[in-house]
Amino acid sequence: MIASHYAEPLERVLIIDAALIASPETSEAPLASLEAGEEMRVLDISRGWAWGYGPGGQVGYVPAAAITG
Repeated sequence: MIASHYAEPLERVLIIDAALIASPETSEAPLASLEAGEEMRVLDISRGWAWGYGPGGQVGYVPAAAITG
C-alpha cells in the first residue's frame, strides 16, 4: 500500500518587497520580483526561508522575514 502525504499551503502576505529565488544557496537571477501586499502560498519555513508558490504560480524561496505569520 502506498500512502501519499500532502501539505496544504498557508496563505501569507508579503510585508516587504522580496525576490523569489530558485534556491537560497544560489546566486542566480531571481525568478520574480514580488511586492509588499502580494500573496504567497507557503509550504515550508525553515532556516530563515519561506518556500512555496508566488503569485504567478512559480515555486521558490523568499526570506521568511518578508511574509506575515
